[in-house]
Amino acid sequence: MISEGVALATIGAGIAMGVSAIGAGLGVGIAGAAGAGVVSEDPKKFGPALVYQALPQTQGIYGFLAAVLILLGAGLLGGGAGVELTPEMGWLCIGAGIATGLGGLTAIGQGISAAAAMGAAAKRPEVFGQGMVFTVMAETFAVFSLLITILILVGAGIL
Repeated sequence: MISEGVALATIGAGIAMGVSAIGAGLGVGIAGAAGAGVVSEDPKKFGPALVYQALPQTQGIYGFLAAVLILLGAGLLGGGAGVELTPEMGWLCIGAGIATGLGGLTAIGQGISAAAAMGAAAKRPEVFGQGMVFTVMAETFAVFSLLITILILVGAGIL
């Protein structure tokens, strides 16, 4: 039988992965639309366009990592029982999942930045690196949200 704490933790894991996947999917889609336009003008620009398009995917990776950490802490992965999760700890897992999930929405802005950077680099290849700097700035907040998730889980003794 699964405890209430574990059930709540699985909701937190689902939020972390699901919401960050929405953000990453939208960001990659925005960047991909711009990339298709760039490649239609010059197919040789596929490589740089693909690099820009890949950047918003990282928020989905952060959501996946947070979900795995929550599930490990809940004892649902790895065969170990983990700690006995109380309902209060389960709610902390939901909070942890929300932190990373909402942080994953930064991929939307990152996709917009990547799309603009693609256009700039298509016209002037020498600005590729500068476009990368603009594009990764949104990433900072997604990293912070993942760090908060980890701190919540460690601080609560779940990990």
